[in-house]
Amino acid sequence: MALRRRGATEFHGYEIAKRLADAADARLLTAYGTLYRALGRLEKMGLLRSRWEHPEIPARENRPGRRLYELTALGEAAADRARKQAAARAPARTRRRLAPA
Repeated sequence: MALRRRGATEFHGYEIAKRLADAADARLLTAYGTLYRALGRLEKMGLLRSRWEHPEIPARENRPGRRLYELTALGEAAADRARKQAAARAPARTRRRLAPA
């Protein structure tokens, strides 16, 4: 979802892995194979859609082709529910009041 907030509509697995590694939950991703299996399951559930990028792009950049992922409407709704549930479970922050000097 952080990628979506930054304006990206499609993302590839390595980009997702980098974002996960930068996050506090990096320990949840034990190997790239784990990520790609999870992405495949999410696609089978209808939460993601994927496609291979146009072959001219990786050929021009001299790299392998990438599989690009995009959230479906069902995936957007599931992510929104998960965000709301996480926010409801998070402890409320209390504001400290400064003592008068």
